[in-house]
Amino acid sequence: MRRKARIDENQTDLVKALRSIPGVTVELNHHDFLIGFRDQTYWIEWKSQNAVKKSGGFKKNALRDSQKKIIEKWTGQYLVAWTLDQILTEIGVIK
Repeated sequence: MRRKARIDENQTDLVKALRSIPGVTVELNHHDFLIGFRDQTYWIEWKSQNAVKKSGGFKKNALRDSQKKIIEKWTGQYLVAWTLDQILTEIGVIK
């Protein structure tokens, strides 16, 4: 039996903000979610600011082994983000 997925801090507010952008769709439960925008699909893993070191990179245990494997081996688009601006830049809403 699968346990309920943990929701990262501010994810609910983030998803609401993304869905308020015309043309953006969001599908949850895909490490963390998929975004559709302008006929493209973006795979986003959301982390809270608490998971990020001040010097850059992620704190120990911030990424699960499955996420590390995706970063290492996935040949498509995949972004681990902790700010809305990172996501908006990735999908081309802001430059």
